[in-house]
Amino acid sequence: MSVDAAQDTAHGTPDDAQPRTSLDTAAARNLATTTKSAPQMQGISSRWLLKVLPWVQVSAGTYRVNRRLSYAVGDGRVTFVKTGSEVRVIPQELGEIAALRTFGDEGALTALADRFVQREYGPGEVIATVGEPADTVYLVAHGKIEKLGEGSYGEQTRLGVVADGDHFGEQALLGDDSTWQFTAKAATATTVLALPRTALTSLLGVSDPLREHLEAFRSLPRQRSNRKGEADIELASGHKGEASLPATYVDYEVRPREYELSVAQTVLRVHSRVADLYNEPMNQTEEQLKLTVEALRERQEHELINNLEFGLLHNADYEQRIQPHAGPPLPDDLDELISRRRGTRYLLANPKTIAAIGREWSRAGLYPDPAEVHGSLVPAWRGVPILSCNKIPVSPERTSSIIALRTGEDNQGVIGLNQTGLPDEYEPGLNVRFMGIDEKAVISYLVSTYFSAAVLVPDALGVLENVNVSNWR
Repeated sequence: MSVDAAQDTAHGTPDDAQPRTSLDTAAARNLATTTKSAPQMQGISSRWLLKVLPWVQVSAGTYRVNRRLSYAVGDGRVTFVKTGSEVRVIPQELGEIAALRTFGDEGALTALADRFVQREYGPGEVIATVGEPADTVYLVAHGKIEKLGEGSYGEQTRLGVVADGDHFGEQALLGDDSTWQFTAKAATATTVLALPRTALTSLLGVSDPLREHLEAFRSLPRQRSNRKGEADIELASGHKGEASLPATYVDYEVRPREYELSVAQTVLRVHSRVADLYNEPMNQTEEQLKLTVEALRERQEHELINNLEFGLLHNADYEQRIQPHAGPPLPDDLDELISRRRGTRYLLANPKTIAAIGREWSRAGLYPDPAEVHGSLVPAWRGVPILSCNKIPVSPERTSSIIALRTGEDNQGVIGLNQTGLPDEYEPGLNVRFMGIDEKAVISYLVSTYFSAAVLVPDALGVLENVNVSNWR
């Protein structure tokens, strides 16, 4: 083979190949730019919560929610500690029971906690029977219990469900000779801690502080409260002539809750050489900033849902938390959730939960009309839009929650809190501040957003908990 032929073969041009008559595309790209997109980000979600929350300006950095005085304190959830198969209630957590809310004697609380007895029930077993003496306090450590009653025509009615952390039978603490108004039946394998009245009586004989506290609580003027637990406003109606009218005033909470603005921050760093030399056709600093702001907004919505201090999942009143009747999100569960407040405006659910809702609708042969929100069609139930929110967690057991909201300050609902007009403001409630250039020629920008959320009255926010999102039967 000749030298020329060998060179042609080495360059991929055999003897019988036609010589190239135009510039190769690979070489041409060296002298041309490409048509390109702006930097893309997979982590951007719909962020419906940020869009639908009414945002209230908080110029002082703190928002105070003033409410009427309420006697209905406590009624919270109790926390337990588990060692192997043994479950014990944390003594201080007994203060979540209304009758023990303000009782602070830790020695008496510890003695009371020690008198609770662990009991196990299987599905279908009866824990308490309607009409029998209500002489035991029950704390639900694990499982689900149905409250059953009898209707006007002898049919069985379902009065509610209690689950982990709930309690019932508090009247046994007060020594009332009352009877059970419902039958409590275990819906799943259930572990409860029970305090019989006999065990309580023996403790009251040696604990003067506890006995005096319960006697004082029993004498509280609870009859002066309305069905929401608020201090009553005395009124008269239907009278004739010159009847004496009641005198009244509206009492307020002495220590109203205050919400301070929270913050999400990061420091964006851009090398000055990149900012100087590589800003065509796209501004590198601006593109970096856009993606950073998107990440901060995602974190903002996550905090509004999950923050222990002001997040919606943790700030729902325990009276506004309900359990599903059968596990998956049935239409009946959605009805109960939205009926617990006037004017439910939105439902928020994880996309997996929305898919589970759709399966139950299809199984029942229901095809509700969608609703339009901000120009987009979304699923709706009874006209209430169901908005996707991937910040609502799905547990390893494949359960999640559905949040119901009434929104607006004028509507005594849930509101977002922020402060606009910040120095170097980039978006409402978000600013970008130049921090300088270090000795390595790196430019730094402090990116901050300030926010919180407030629930003006307890029934503005409700949660359907422990929804099974993997029901494929």
